[in-house]
Amino acid sequence: MAKYLLLKHYRGGPQRMPDGDVPMDRWTPEEISAHMGFMDHVADTLRERGEFVEGQALSPDGTFVRFDGEGRPPVTDGPFAETKDLVAGWMVIDVDSEERAHEAAAFLSSAPGPGGRPIREWIEVRAFLEAPPTVTE
Repeated sequence: MAKYLLLKHYRGGPQRMPDGDVPMDRWTPEEISAHMGFMDHVADTLRERGEFVEGQALSPDGTFVRFDGEGRPPVTDGPFAETKDLVAGWMVIDVDSEERAHEAAAFLSSAPGPGGRPIREWIEVRAFLEAPPTVTE
């Protein structure tokens, strides 16, 4: 078994999807409930298979912070796109193969959006690093 992080990118990905470009704040309450209910269904299905570790939707608010030296206040925000503009939520799964991680991500991507149609949002799949890379000369 290997752990994978599934990141929900609602404004990003290799190509824009027509139904994925409508921000959730423009959805009806019923569409949001259907979407969130589907997320619960995905988690329950993965839990039944023994593959679900944890998951969480993220607030649209967030701040970049970095250390700027002893006795100095933290530096906030930055010149780069922030994850709050890219990542809507995440799920951690523990599965037998990368192929299974991709199947789970595709299932997650089929969540309903406006009009009840699958929004086909991009899900980034990243394996957890189990050991630091080995450097050879």
